Amino acid sequence: MVEYDSYKSSSYDWLGKIPSHWGEKFLEQTASEKCVKNIDNTVTQVLSLSYGEIKKKNDLNKGLIAQDLSTYQIIEPGDIIMRLTDLQNDHKSLRTGLVKDDGIITAAYLCLVPRISSEYLHYLLHSYDVQKVFYGMGGGVRQSIGFKDIRHMYVPVPPRAEQDQIVRFLDWKVSEINKLIEIRRKEIQELEALKSAVITTAITKGIDPSAAMKKTDVYYLPDVPAAWKVTKLKRICKVGASINEQLKKHDDQDEVVFLPMENISEDGQIDCSIKQPIAKVKTGFSSFAKDDVIVAKITPCFENGKGACLDKLESDIGYGTTELFNLRAGDDVLPEYLYFITMTKLFRILGEGQMTGSAGQKRVPADFIRNFTIGLPALDEQQAIVEYIHAEKERIDRLIATKHEQLSALTEFKSTVISDTVTGKIDIRNVTVPEYEHVDDISDDDSEGDEESDETETEMDEEV
Repeated sequence: MVEYDSYKSSSYDWLGKIPSHWGEKFLEQTASEKCVKNIDNTVTQVLSLSYGEIKKKNDLNKGLIAQDLSTYQIIEPGDIIMRLTDLQNDHKSLRTGLVKDDGIITAAYLCLVPRISSEYLHYLLHSYDVQKVFYGMGGGVRQSIGFKDIRHMYVPVPPRAEQDQIVRFLDWKVSEINKLIEIRRKEIQELEALKSAVITTAITKGIDPSAAMKKTDVYYLPDVPAAWKVTKLKRICKVGASINEQLKKHDDQDEVVFLPMENISEDGQIDCSIKQPIAKVKTGFSSFAKDDVIVAKITPCFENGKGACLDKLESDIGYGTTELFNLRAGDDVLPEYLYFITMTKLFRILGEGQMTGSAGQKRVPADFIRNFTIGLPALDEQQAIVEYIHAEKERIDRLIATKHEQLSALTEFKSTVISDTVTGKIDIRNVTVPEYEHVDDISDDDSEGDEESDETETEMDEEV
C-alpha cells in the first residue's frame, strides 16, 4: 500500500497526521443522537450488541431481556450503536456496531444517525474503540458517558467518494481476514472437541485397547472393561460433604479462599486470589475442602464444564458461589479421577437433560449426580488414566494455544488495516476491489456478548 502525497497535523497526537485534503469535524457535525422508544411494543425483534456486531436475539430466554419491550429503543439499518457504559470494569469488549436490521435494543446504548457514510463512520469509531479512546472519559461508579461527552470529539472526514471507496476496500479486506479467523475458530473448536473425547473415552473405556469388555444394563454405558465395577457416584463419593470437622481448627477471623463463578474455569483451573474471613462467608454460600471436586449446578455453567478438583486450593477449606456442588472422594476413587468423571460428555449431556427450574435459572439436581452410574477401575488404573488424560490434554492444549496466537495475530492485523485506512495512513483510492464473498466476524463464542455483561455485576459484588 502507498501513502498519500501530503499530510497535515490532526487535533490528536494519537491520531497523528491525516491527508491534507481531508476535513476534520466534531462528531456532532457528522452524526446526531437518536432515541425512539418502543412505546406501544410495535417492534418485537430484539437486537444485541455483541463483540462489535449487532445480532438478532431470537431466543429471549437467554440473557437479560426486559419483560416490557416498551423500554427498548427502535433502531434501523444504518444507525450506529455505541455501548459507553461500564468503561472502568470492561476493557475487552468492542463497543460499537453498525445496525443492519430493523429492531429494538436496550435504551442504555447510544444510537447515532450518521450524516456522512454510516459504514465509514462505523469503521472509524470501531478504530477509536480498538485504540481505547473512550476509556477514561467516563464518570460515576460504572464509568459511563453519553453523547454530550463525545460530541466534540474530532473525526477525520474524507470526501464522500473517498469514504465510499474506503468502505468498499475495507469490506473486502475485512471479509478476507474474517475467513481466516473463522477457519482458526473452527480448528480450535475441533481441538476442544477432541480433548473432550479423550476424557470421555478414557473414563468410560479405559486406555488399554486390548482389554476385554463386559456389557452393562446402563443405557448410556453399554459396556466397560471387564475388570471394572459398575457403580453409582453416591457409593464412591459424598455429594454436599460438610466441612464442620475442618472448621473446628479455625476461628472466624481466619481468611480462606472464596470462589465466585468467574474464578472457576471450564478447564479445571481456579483463581484463589480472593480471600475472605470465615465470619463473612460462612453463611449463605457453598463450602468445600481441599481435594474436593466442585461442579457448577446452574445453566450454562454446568453445560460449559465449570468445575475443578480442588487439590490446589490455597486453604484447607473454602467458600464460594451458591451455584456449586462439592463432591468428596471416598476410598475407592481418586479426587482427580472423580473430577474427570464429571467432565465426560456423558455426564454433562445427561445432566443437562435432568435440569429443572425456569429458563435461564435451570439447575442440575443433586440426585442426578448421586445416581450417575459409571464404570470404575482399581486405584492404580485410575492413576494411569489420570496421567494419560493430563498428557493428552497438554498436547492438545499446546495446539490450541498456537491457534489462539494465530487468531490474535489475525484480529490485530484486521484492526491495523481498518485503522490505517480510516485515518489515511494508506491511500487506497486507486485500489481495484475484486468480487468477493462477504463474511462477518461471527462466532459461536460471541453469541451472548456485551449486552449481558453490561447489565450484570460480578457474583462477588452481589453476594459478599
